[in-house]
Amino acid sequence: MKLLIVLSRFPYPLDKGDKLRAFHFLRLLAEYHEIHLFCLTEQKVSEKSYSAVKSYCKSIRIVNLNKYQIAVNLMKAMFSSLPFQVAYFYKPSIKKILENYFNEIKPDHVFCQLLRMAEYCIDLNCKKTLDYQDVFSYGVKRRLSVSPFYLKSILNSEYKRLINYEKKVFDLFDNKIIISETDRDLIPHNENKLIEIISNGVDFDFFKPIDCRKEFDVVFTGNMAYPPNVDAALFLLKEIIPLAEKKCGKLKVAIAGANPHQALVALKSDYVTITGWVEDIRLYYAQSKVFIAPMRIGTGLQNKLLEAMSMQIPCITTSLSNNALHAGLNKEILLGNTADELADCICNLLKDSDLYDNLANNAFAFIKENYSWKSNIDKLNNLIIN
Repeated sequence: MKLLIVLSRFPYPLDKGDKLRAFHFLRLLAEYHEIHLFCLTEQKVSEKSYSAVKSYCKSIRIVNLNKYQIAVNLMKAMFSSLPFQVAYFYKPSIKKILENYFNEIKPDHVFCQLLRMAEYCIDLNCKKTLDYQDVFSYGVKRRLSVSPFYLKSILNSEYKRLINYEKKVFDLFDNKIIISETDRDLIPHNENKLIEIISNGVDFDFFKPIDCRKEFDVVFTGNMAYPPNVDAALFLLKEIIPLAEKKCGKLKVAIAGANPHQALVALKSDYVTITGWVEDIRLYYAQSKVFIAPMRIGTGLQNKLLEAMSMQIPCITTSLSNNALHAGLNKEILLGNTADELADCICNLLKDSDLYDNLANNAFAFIKENYSWKSNIDKLNNLIIN
């Protein structure tokens, strides 16, 4: 079968959650289908990144989005009902390029990742699958509660636009998938139970335990320009760690990930490492005693938790993140929702070696059983071929 995959970003390097999901979907679907990739990019795709993807594809079409185009798109969105997240990526001339590419390759099925690319695909005349991945509208709703006053009116408008658009595109695709049951139930459509749950997975051959010296007590990873990650990192450094240090002494913390927000860079010290982009994130997992994901906003499954668990690093998170993960409380993960609760979790793990070892081992077994890319791809492939 010829499969056209439509993405908002080139799916390599794996520095964002949507790129990680897209790359592994593409890589494994290539075992069953002839893959044709259409994607946008805001920056030059390196030869290394292109090489990592091209072996899985029969053809690749990359279209550049420049800053001027994006600014024009957003200005036009002020006078339309399109969500800004859709308008940011949408341009009629690019839609024409995609339609020409579609007519050239004549695919049997189109796989569209994320709501932001749906506008390009809705008129393509063949069977189509939409990967909602996350519930964008609810992510914006959560950001409303922690955003400064001057952003609230914009975010409120975006929230309403996204609700309408999430509902609209539901009826325009043959198949719909999403990352978790929690996210599925938040899609604003009365038939949302028809959305198939296709979770993320872990590359167990890559994210495996590494025996090395522990340089840090606590680590948090992710794209550090992404608002939910910025909020979580600031929550960790400003509120959780000071409380933990009162209970169990001075702690060394690593915030590892690309494009750190300036508010995070300002907190760098002898005890706080802000890395920026790292070539191999596994080293920061392996060099840390405890992984924490103190997420307060955002939606979806946290890939960082899957990776840390796969490397047998004991993990702490909030109920918000575990609603998608479904790890066993106090068996496979520790949970806290306030700074004080999360500080207690850190100290308990650092002080109790039995709890530490049991949590790490149980989490590793849990991830191996429940988060395989291969089993998830089998479910997706069945959708595509039927």
